[in-house]
Amino acid sequence: MGRRPTGSLLVVKKSCNAFWAMKSTLYRKLQGVLGNDWIFLVLLGLTMALVSWSMDYTSAKSLQAYKWMHGELRGNVLIQYLAWVVYPMVLVMFASLFCNIVAPQAIGSGIPELKTILRGVVLKEYLTLKAFVAKVIGLTAGLGSGMPVGKENPCGYTDILTVGCAVGVGCCFGTPLGGVLFSIEVTSTYFAVRNYWRGYFAATFSAFIFRVLSVWNKDAVTITALFRTNFRMDFPFDLQELPAFAIIGISCGFLGAFFVYLNRQVVLVMRRQTALTRFLTKHRLIYPGAVTFVIATLTFPPGFGQFMAGELMPRECINSLFDNFTWTKLSATALPPGLGRSSAWLHPDVSVFLILLLFFVMKFWMSAVSTTMPIPSGAFMPVFILGAAFGRLVGEIMATLFPNGILFDGIVYRILPGGYAVIGAAALTGAVTHTVSTAVICFELTGQISHILPMMVAVILANMVAQGLQPSLYDSIIQVKKLPYLPELSLGHISKYNIFVEDMMVRKVNFLSSQSTYRELGYLLDSTSLKTIPLVDSKESMILLGSIERTELQAISDWWLSAERRVFERGQGTPGQGWESFTFVDEEGGENQTSSMIILSLYCQSPSLLSHWLMQIKAWEEEELDKPISMEEIRIDPSPFQLVERTSLHKTHTLFSLLGLSHAYVTSIGKLVGVVALKEVRSHITQALSLYADKFRNAIPTANSVPTHPCITDQIMKDKHGHF
Repeated sequence: MGRRPTGSLLVVKKSCNAFWAMKSTLYRKLQGVLGNDWIFLVLLGLTMALVSWSMDYTSAKSLQAYKWMHGELRGNVLIQYLAWVVYPMVLVMFASLFCNIVAPQAIGSGIPELKTILRGVVLKEYLTLKAFVAKVIGLTAGLGSGMPVGKENPCGYTDILTVGCAVGVGCCFGTPLGGVLFSIEVTSTYFAVRNYWRGYFAATFSAFIFRVLSVWNKDAVTITALFRTNFRMDFPFDLQELPAFAIIGISCGFLGAFFVYLNRQVVLVMRRQTALTRFLTKHRLIYPGAVTFVIATLTFPPGFGQFMAGELMPRECINSLFDNFTWTKLSATALPPGLGRSSAWLHPDVSVFLILLLFFVMKFWMSAVSTTMPIPSGAFMPVFILGAAFGRLVGEIMATLFPNGILFDGIVYRILPGGYAVIGAAALTGAVTHTVSTAVICFELTGQISHILPMMVAVILANMVAQGLQPSLYDSIIQVKKLPYLPELSLGHISKYNIFVEDMMVRKVNFLSSQSTYRELGYLLDSTSLKTIPLVDSKESMILLGSIERTELQAISDWWLSAERRVFERGQGTPGQGWESFTFVDEEGGENQTSSMIILSLYCQSPSLLSHWLMQIKAWEEEELDKPISMEEIRIDPSPFQLVERTSLHKTHTLFSLLGLSHAYVTSIGKLVGVVALKEVRSHITQALSLYADKFRNAIPTANSVPTHPCITDQIMKDKHGHF
């Protein structure tokens, strides 16, 4: 018998129990508080504001050191050039190396991946802490290099990922309203309205903290717009200028589509299996280093960069492009006071038009190529600058055509090229991303809505043109990476009503029945990689009863033949059989020995006993495998999503997009007849769209015939054997 505990031991024991009870209570309360929507959203907004401001502060100091180094070395062009080129190369290659080592998933903007995750697809390692750290550090280094890369990056680790994306985008620019709308447009086909207030609350709080930190750091006098403009409010534009704004919108539509096309072609060339790409894949730092070297060389201010405002950093470009001066009326030899960094656009021997044109052309391909580097980066800011430069070019042309302004009601109003730059920035970013919320972002960035009408006209026209030519930049990346995402169906696509589930479903379905044995279960788990397996009443009736998760089946299969269960079963039988336990207790140590140690011990004592022991285990396993599965011990989903055979492709696409389905079972009067997965739906949509386009092109020359759209069901039938 053991000794009874003394009084002091009882006190200690009670104190320990009280401590653990208090700790458990505090943990539950803390979990409940953090689980509250308001508290969580405040913490999310605060965290992202601090992270975003820290990134801005660090990258700004890096750019400041970059420009200081360039200025201090003035007089020695060779050393100045080396410093101008080597500095960004080191930062970009560091960002690439760090991300490849820590988390390769952090490369890129992250919006295509988030869009896929919101679709219901699980992408491993994308929403992890190390991916977040790699993205923050890599993006800070990329921004500090001065390369044409953007900052917008989503942040989300919960069920309301759209809220995280809104916070990530909104606090980057201090634009909560536009950030929420932009995140909805680029990530969601269908949006849950219950998350609307969450997005606005978190994004507004985050943007507020972000701007307060800027004031605290004396970057701004008060909380104001990031790129504040001072356009006149009484009459910012004349109706006669609307055709010019429409031209900006239409041109930006074509330019945005070409930007997406160029970006995709660069990625496809790099993914093509050639000797060069294999070499670059093996030596991952060469490609970002080479791209940075070329861009830095071309933007070197004393060299070719003097003809394209190469000395200006991204934010300086935006501030100068949005200014109130008309550059065509200025002289590079007599600059007016208050011009500031805008003087970089004026050259004594080169026209402003040529400088703006060179800047736009060179930065266009530089931005398209630099966004393909294996570093965390976004495309919003580079495209925004491109649009501002194009709009400024049109504005300066208009100011030249109408040097005295436009006469209206006896009053002459001068042209504002800066207003054209704002409109161009919104239109081109809207064309590249297929969004109209870029107009709202511009309103918040500039702090003025004076150009609301022409901006909306330009953004809508740009979207109309771009959406008819190319997918958005994010959808293009999804296609290139082959992420499992459903393409959009055309609004008037008639074939989506002529294709049915029965035309694309997989008829050879792997299933379990109520009479299935553990042997059949093991074979099914070994031969397929299905995440869920349908359960039917019997092989004859095929009535669908529900579905079972693979993890559930794997667990019961492992337990059924486990040593623990064998010990439990034999423990209830006749003792002394010598083999009933897979583990034995060491009498001296009292520790459980492993099976390999027991086998070695038995082999040393008696090889024949070991052989007999193993034969008995094998016989027991064979006997157990032929027993029917005990369905009472398994959690079954009694209502898996089901479709009928005559469900149209249009309705199937809507349901898969709305509910985030990965697969659906096809039944006929309750009988399981097939299964359709995301892969089949995506394949048939792609083939239907391509066949429709081919038939449309072939039908154009037939002038005297009335074309009727044929049912293309039989033309897109493919091999149905496969897994979902």
